[in-house]
Amino acid sequence: MARIVLTNDDGVGSSGIHALAIALDNEGHDIAVVAPSGERSGWGAGVGTLDDGAEFAVKQYKISGNEHIEAWGLDGPPAFCVLSAMLGRFGEPPELVISGSNDGANCGRGILHSGTVGAAMIAQNFGISGIAVSQKRDGKPMLWETSGAVTVAAVRQILELPRKTVWNINIPNERIDSLRGVRWGRIAAFGTTKTSLEETRPGILRIKVTPRDVELSPDTDTALVDAGYVSVTGLIGFRTDGVETPNIVTSLEESILS
Repeated sequence: MARIVLTNDDGVGSSGIHALAIALDNEGHDIAVVAPSGERSGWGAGVGTLDDGAEFAVKQYKISGNEHIEAWGLDGPPAFCVLSAMLGRFGEPPELVISGSNDGANCGRGILHSGTVGAAMIAQNFGISGIAVSQKRDGKPMLWETSGAVTVAAVRQILELPRKTVWNINIPNERIDSLRGVRWGRIAAFGTTKTSLEETRPGILRIKVTPRDVELSPDTDTALVDAGYVSVTGLIGFRTDGVETPNIVTSLEESILS
């Protein structure tokens, strides 16, 4: 079992991070939840102000029904939450970083801006592995137990791999027994949604997020998740690492669907 720091960019009170914390705790891992006190989406790997003397509010948090799980809300972005945990502020430094489960997929080149992915990438800086986990939003109630089961299986696999391995995992919003399987996913040119700006009145811009209707190669992360597969992408920086060992995906798929 491993010491794991669990963070996200949706905030310490989000259902997605609670699902992962409970699933990993049930598996026997030593969990420390260190997540932003509020939503910090879109921060990438940014850590905020690190000037000498800068202060950040931190408050202990309780996960309802699982109060024994260590949890804190920190007034900072997800990458700073990981940095704080690595510096020993919340007990023993972790052996693994997990970020998520994010409310919505993190596919395509937009992962450059994802706080979920950025937090997992920080793990490499400290010589350990990381996993970013996201679940596609499809208008139906989010089945967070699926993220929990996939993450438990992914942890079993990644702990057997070399340190500094980082995966970006995207999961359909389906029951475990409805998943089509697990596939390596190339980073698509686009994600599952597109973002545009519109001027609502002089001097005011509003973000507009709409579904993207574009045909992508079936082996890309976006296309795979849309088709009902769990997509796993290995990351070095923000590109695929080229190491696509088939038996890893096969073992992960068997562990999830068994």
